[in-house]
Amino acid sequence: MTRIINNIKELNKEISDQTQLIVVSKYREIDEIKEVYDIGHRVFAENRVQAMLERYSKLPEDIQWHLIGHLQTNKVKYIAPFISMIQSVDSIKLLLEIEKQACKNNRKIPVLIQLHVAQEESKFGIPISKIPMFFEELMSNETPHILYSGLMAMASNTENSSQIESEFNLVKSQFQKIKDQYFKYHPEFKEISMGMSGDYKTAIKCGSTMIRVGSKVFK
Repeated sequence: MTRIINNIKELNKEISDQTQLIVVSKYREIDEIKEVYDIGHRVFAENRVQAMLERYSKLPEDIQWHLIGHLQTNKVKYIAPFISMIQSVDSIKLLLEIEKQACKNNRKIPVLIQLHVAQEESKFGIPISKIPMFFEELMSNETPHILYSGLMAMASNTENSSQIESEFNLVKSQFQKIKDQYFKYHPEFKEISMGMSGDYKTAIKCGSTMIRVGSKVFK
């Protein structure tokens, strides 16, 4: 058994039926990604559009691709025909471009709204203080080709486990508030994507439904 297969099996033992493993394939060789695919995994994520397009052209078409990195509006058109989910929506401008491109492709594109809860200013997302303003504006726009599926967030890059747990719990509580206020009658608004290789166990404990794991799979 190769190390990749063994790593996937170990990860699957640690996550519940309520949590989906998204394998982050950035910086990996096509052969490595194919090895994960060959054991039955179908959901992968990339940070950058260019890398995703390269992988998309070389790998089987039934892979579900998630975009998890910052997305510029001028690049939405390249992934709109096939993307399974855009997890990193952080502006109304981006949402409106996704709507435009999804309409052109006669698709409904699932998205997650990215919240900013980490201490690092360099991370993207909607600050907690701007949530009401953002969602009020979101609801005032017609976006029939977007499927609002939940929230995404990244915790601070720190060894302080209590801080990470606090940030994940904040995302979970905000999810519930946003769900109750804006998406009460939208059963598809159900995902909380948080947790990476270093903190996915904490994220699962705090209610994550999707973990984005790369180095733990390919190490």
